[in-house]
This record gives sequence, structure tokens and C-alpha cells, in this order.
Amino acid sequence: MTADRTAPMPHRGCLPASTPPQLLVLVDTEEEFDWQKNFSSDARGVTAMKHQWRAQMVFDRYGVKPVYLVDYPVAVQADGYQPLREFLADARCEIGAHLHPWVTPPVEEEVGDRNSFACNLPRDLEHRKLIILKQTIEHNLGVAPIVYRAGRYGADAETRALLDELGFLIDSSVLPWTDLRPIAGPDFRHWSPDPFWFGGAERLLEIPLTTGFLGLFHRFGEEVFPWIGGTHGVRLRATAVCARARLLDRIRLSPEGVTLAEAKRLTRALVRRGEQQVFVISYHSPSLGVGHTPYVRTRRDLEQFLAWLDGYLEFFMGEIGGRPASAQGVYRAMDAARGRTLPQAAQPSGERRRAAG
Repeated sequence: MTADRTAPMPHRGCLPASTPPQLLVLVDTEEEFDWQKNFSSDARGVTAMKHQWRAQMVFDRYGVKPVYLVDYPVAVQADGYQPLREFLADARCEIGAHLHPWVTPPVEEEVGDRNSFACNLPRDLEHRKLIILKQTIEHNLGVAPIVYRAGRYGADAETRALLDELGFLIDSSVLPWTDLRPIAGPDFRHWSPDPFWFGGAERLLEIPLTTGFLGLFHRFGEEVFPWIGGTHGVRLRATAVCARARLLDRIRLSPEGVTLAEAKRLTRALVRRGEQQVFVISYHSPSLGVGHTPYVRTRRDLEQFLAWLDGYLEFFMGEIGGRPASAQGVYRAMDAARGRTLPQAAQPSGERRRAAG
């Protein structure tokens, strides 16, 4: 979980051992933009929001309350937030926050790849963007968001301090076993999917995306994957070779780019090994409209996307014996279950402090 193996380990967030597997659905609820082009502050379309009911109907069948992590273009435009207000009125969802710096005022930075990670911005600028995003959500959706995910997983120790200051309770910006440094992002190579407490009084809970290793060498995934998934490994197609040979495969729990069979295989393995109590499904809201993401280019893709959600929820609640969870419910349960030990440092060492200017 930490880059420095000699650093104190954070206080892990756990549920009672008798608790059945819990399922959270976190949706990056955002504007539409061309994933193949440069970032632009003009990309503010939210036409896909009118299609969110398609997935919401699947969730309703299984009693799942998704957390819509809302970014600024969705929060500030009626076409974006109105569909969510309808879900909220019936207590069918929860609302969180999702920061895309390039479309969140004030846009004072140079818009581009590096500054698309909010943790690369001056601290004061990231802070002001978070305040405006939070206030806009509160004004137009009538709720104060307590769950946060940084766009492109661009969060670091200072981001977490800002979340603590602004009253958030849960972060889900950690992308386990993944190195985003080649694209100017954070280094999560040694972060596991385990929830953990952080902040000065350990008041905030990190719930990473569910990511795990499968294959013959899954026990050595943390040590081996940075090598095969690094620059040289990618050039040699080492990750693809290892995955096809069932030697080592890193899988994220998502209908985007992961087959239903792979998601089931990962879940069975994590349950069998006793490695996971809270499972997190994650995807992007524009995938509910055709043509907005690489994962849903055709009507057939959309049908398969919805079938993935339905098939996985049926599997999780049936074969796995799991239960739908709410973000607030998981927080309360883990808060009640934890031992009151002295706070420990929760962030990996080596996260550099940013200049405030």
C-alpha cells in the first residue's frame, strides 16, 4: 500500500468478518469529450445524462444505489443535473464530486495533459476549483457531496488534506497497482485495493477501485507487474503475453474494457482468497450514450454494456451471496468496526509537495 515499505502502514478499513461481500457502484458523471484529442475547456456537452436511466433501471432491480460522482459541467447545466435530481427524489442514488480541472472554474492553468491531473496544479488553485465544484453541486442538487474521485485519478497527499478541510468523508481516487507517471499522473504501483483511513484524525476513508491480479503468479503481482507493465514490457507486449498464458493479469472491475467472464473470475478469486470485502464497480457516464467513449461506439455495444451490468449484479447477489451497499453505509460500518488506535500516516512517502504558484 505504500511506496516506502519501512513507512507506517495506514489503519485499514474493515467490516466485521461475518459481513457478506458488499457492492458499491461509482459512476464518473461527466461531460462528453473526445478521448483521442487534446483536453479543451470548451468540451461541456452533457447529452448522455438523459440516458442514465438505462443503467439506473438495472440498479433498481437489484436494490443498488449508485454514487454519481458529478463534475462541474454536469452540476451547472440543467440537462446534466436534472436526471439525477429525479433519482435523488426517490432515494435511488447518492451524489459525490468529480473534478475535471480543465472545465472547472477558475481555469487559470495551461490546459493540457499535465494539468489534467488536479494534483499537478498549485494547491490554492486546486482548492478553489474544489470549492466551486462542491458549492455548485450543493446549489443545484441540494446535497453536500461526501464522496470524491479526482478526474484521471489525479490525487495526492495534499488533495486528501483539502478533502478533509472541505468536509468530505470518502475518497476513491486510488487506482491500485498502477503507475500513471508516464502520463504525468500519480504512482499507485504499491497501493492495494484495501480501504484505509487517512487524515489527521483518520476521519476520511479511502475506497480504491477494485483491481486484482489473476494467474499462476498472482501472489507476486505487486512486484512483477511494474516490470511487465513498464515501458520495456509494453514494447515487448509482456502484459498481453502473460495474460494469454494465464501467468499474470491485472483486472479492474468495470464494464469498460473488461469482459463479464473476467469480472466474475476476478470476483471469485478475491472472495476465495479472502482479499476483498467491498467491491467497487466503476465506469463513465458518457458510456450510456452511443459514440461518446471508446467502450460504446454502437447500439450493440450499449446493449452489451447494460447486459454486463445486469449479468454481474445477478452473479454477485446470487452466486457470491453479496449485498448492495451505500457509500455512507460502508463508511458508518467501517467507522463502527475499527479499533481506536493512534492515527498513522496514510499516504505513501515520496509524494512531492507542490509549489503554491
